[in-house]
Amino acid sequence: QVQLVESGGGLVQAGGSLRLSCAASGSVFSINDMGWYRQAPGKARTLVAVVASGGRTNYADSVKGRFTISRDNAKNTVYLQMNSLKPEDTALYYCNVDGFQYYGLSSSPFDAWGQGTLVTVSS
Repeated sequence: QVQLVESGGGLVQAGGSLRLSCAASGSVFSINDMGWYRQAPGKARTLVAVVASGGRTNYADSVKGRFTISRDNAKNTVYLQMNSLKPEDTALYYCNVDGFQYYGLSSSPFDAWGQGTLVTVSS
């Protein structure tokens, strides 16, 4: 199985910065997309940013120019650098990784979610 461990959330004032990290471990064979989602209280979970295996990125309009997603393939880790944070960025942030995992002598697809890390931006 593949496990994801997130870190880096916390409380920050508006205009501040935080960096989230998410490391995949376990029986990882290969990774395709690595992304971050967020869920504010009473709202649905939405995409924040995603980075493909080739490096192509996609961002939600609300974070373009403020957030940067990156990945370290050697460490199976994805990062989210969040600058110029706003109170409306307050949410539980989830890491999502998909790819293939070892399965016996072969491999099988996986789609894993992290446990979530809380980001709170005060005004």
